[in-house]
Amino acid sequence: MPYSLEKEAEMEEYEYRKYNELKKGVLKVKVSRSTYKCPFCHWDKDYDYLYRELLQHASGIVNSNNSSIREKARHMALKKFMNKYLMEKDQLETATKSERLGVHDKGQDQLFVYPWVGIVANIKTQQKDGRYVGESGSKLWEEFKNKGFDPLKVLPLWNRSGHSGVAVVEFNKDWAGFKNAINFEKSFEVSHHGKKDFCAAKNLGDNLYGWIARDDDYYSKGIIGDHLRRNGDLKTVSGKEAEDQRKTSSLVTNLTNTLEIKNMALREMESKFLETSNYHEEVMAQIDEVNKIRNEDIRKMQQIARDQFEKVLLDHEKVKLQIEAQRTQLEMHEIELQHREAQNETERQKLHQDKLTNERADLEQKKADENMLRLAEDQKKETEQMRRKIIELEKTLDAKQALELEIEQKRGTYLVMKHMAEEDLDIKKKMDAVLQDIKEKEEEQEHMEELNQALIVKERKTNDELQDARKELINSLREGTSRAIIGVRRMGELNSKPFLSVAKKKFPKEAGEKAVELCSLWEEYLRDPSWHPFKIIVDKDENCKEFVDLEDEKLKNLKNEYGEEVFDAVTTALTEMNTYNPSGRYTVPELWNFRENRKATLKEGMTHLLKQWKGIKRKRN
Repeated sequence: MPYSLEKEAEMEEYEYRKYNELKKGVLKVKVSRSTYKCPFCHWDKDYDYLYRELLQHASGIVNSNNSSIREKARHMALKKFMNKYLMEKDQLETATKSERLGVHDKGQDQLFVYPWVGIVANIKTQQKDGRYVGESGSKLWEEFKNKGFDPLKVLPLWNRSGHSGVAVVEFNKDWAGFKNAINFEKSFEVSHHGKKDFCAAKNLGDNLYGWIARDDDYYSKGIIGDHLRRNGDLKTVSGKEAEDQRKTSSLVTNLTNTLEIKNMALREMESKFLETSNYHEEVMAQIDEVNKIRNEDIRKMQQIARDQFEKVLLDHEKVKLQIEAQRTQLEMHEIELQHREAQNETERQKLHQDKLTNERADLEQKKADENMLRLAEDQKKETEQMRRKIIELEKTLDAKQALELEIEQKRGTYLVMKHMAEEDLDIKKKMDAVLQDIKEKEEEQEHMEELNQALIVKERKTNDELQDARKELINSLREGTSRAIIGVRRMGELNSKPFLSVAKKKFPKEAGEKAVELCSLWEEYLRDPSWHPFKIIVDKDENCKEFVDLEDEKLKNLKNEYGEEVFDAVTTALTEMNTYNPSGRYTVPELWNFRENRKATLKEGMTHLLKQWKGIKRKRN
């Protein structure tokens, strides 16, 4: 018992002394801003570690049953020193890709087998039925998977005699796979079971040996070299980095060229659209001028008809008064004759003849009155019919497109002129001119329709391509940082900050939990298609627009209970969801300019992507 206490005190004193040496810098641990060395293990002085690898190495020695007390004390001091004074983020800020993967400057031009491959040797085999058999690849794969190397598969190599005692370990083709392969090799080298130990050992024992496949393995004779040459080739780390850089540069260049072509096509369509719009305005101005002239002609014709009718009525009244005066005179003359006793037969016959003549004249006057009234009524009916036809024609013309409107107006003018053509020769000439103009406008209408259809097809195709490019850009920027000016925003997503702010005031002890409950409840309301708190308002131009119904019962209760900020957050999410996805009621990713708080253009997104790529390129250099 006293012996154990003495050993424990000796270990603590030795550990404290080594800790002070590390703290004062007598023992060096940090090699560069991203790599470290173990100052106590002189047998692996040529090997550099990442922060986590060195920490794992120290923990392994401390927990090992085969290590001496002094060795455990030294590595315990190293572990404490690293946890207190070294920070893993130092290596993340400045390490290049090759440093992070454990490959130093002297190894940049080493040739590795690609796709990355590890080799496991000295697999235990036994003879059975005249052939050698050994551990399956799945068992080794599971073992390496548990150690964190993430292999794709483990393939034992077989020859004529059976299992050769060797297997190849395949890793992913990316840089993460290369890092796993390097860690795989270092795990064997730390325990002195790397390639050098395999080649130098006289007695291999039962332990496995492993390393990453390089050019000497690739060109070796035997089953390993044959397999590597069949399934891979040789690449350096710098060569792989350059290849990835070329691919990225080519992708960005292609996207930039595509964007420029699309922009040129868009500008061309905008120019054509502007030209068509200007022409349309000119045609509408011409239509207005023609309508003005036609309406003036109709007004003049109606005025002439009214003047003629008034003149006929005036003449008729004059004739009627004259006849009435003559009849009165005849009646007086008749009375005078009756009072005369002496009347001869001649005077009586003459009086009778004059009376008959007067009666016939009166009858003719009555017929003339009836004809005049009939003509007046007919004139009134024709004028009313003409007015109704004009109103119907104007209503029909208002509903059609610009060129159809012009054609129909000219046809209406033609019909009006046709009614008056028998009385006026000038109107017939105008009718011929209008018919010719109608034919020309119909031909022009057909031409414009063909041009419009071609432009619509081209615009749809270009718009589809731009939308595809925008979707790809959104997918590329989906994992961007929150501080970026250009990024992806989920439209219709509920902002949780106002809920947390209100919960802190109302429920200070359980603010976080209450904020999550309240926010989750309103997210469910937003996704509910049966809740549609919107009202439709018709503006001055008779366009229908949807606005959030501020009188909705749920929204009013929310505003009264939790305040203006929470109410604004919910109404904002409602408006965005109704704009971007009213039927599905789920959030939609959108390219967004966070600085100006608006929808970002495709050009802004591509510019941001190029800046990101240039920043990555500068860090690598």
